[in-house]
Amino acid sequence: MTGRGVGRRIGAVSAVVALGIGGTVTAAQTASAAPAATTVSAAAAQAAEVDYATWQTDVKAVTDQALPYVQQRTANTTGQKLAIVFDIDNTTLETYFHPWYELPTPAVKPSLELAKYAKSRGVSVFFVTARPGIIASETKWNLKTVGYPVDGLYVRALPDLFDEVSAYKTSKRAEIEAQGYTIIANVGNNDSDLVGGHAERTFKLPDYDGRLD
Repeated sequence: MTGRGVGRRIGAVSAVVALGIGGTVTAAQTASAAPAATTVSAAAAQAAEVDYATWQTDVKAVTDQALPYVQQRTANTTGQKLAIVFDIDNTTLETYFHPWYELPTPAVKPSLELAKYAKSRGVSVFFVTARPGIIASETKWNLKTVGYPVDGLYVRALPDLFDEVSAYKTSKRAEIEAQGYTIIANVGNNDSDLVGGHAERTFKLPDYDGRLD
């Protein structure tokens, strides 16, 4: 996810957490149990620009290519440290189609299937996001609550906040490799999630010319 997406979708969350409102997992769990709003939110109106069913179909078309690749790549790899890296917003969590205050944000189901399958094949699952460090615990809680295995989560904190997004994400993949992992796949919906190397294969999910960044 780009810095623009972080500002639009996560900035409000950061402000709430900074004020101490909904800044704990307990509060997030309470929010998830609240009745659904009867009015159409601004986020829902914005989401109307992209058809949800079409997006799901397009995402699945990509993960359907990744699944057999992971199966093939993980054959006869006993003793190797393999990893897969995911972006978060609109790659693993449906942030475009859900208001930030309705927690937990649902999983992108095809990505969840891919992450679980990779984990079942002995691959460690990492997340590298441009989300700010102030909501790291809430982000990890959200990922785990909707079913993702989480072997590592990288968020932007000082001094990374001043790095260009693609450079920041590339450096975090390099850090994962420095731990002895081979990153067999890198999955994201924006070019800044994928450029810079440090992955054997990249899989780009749709962003529809930046509308789902």
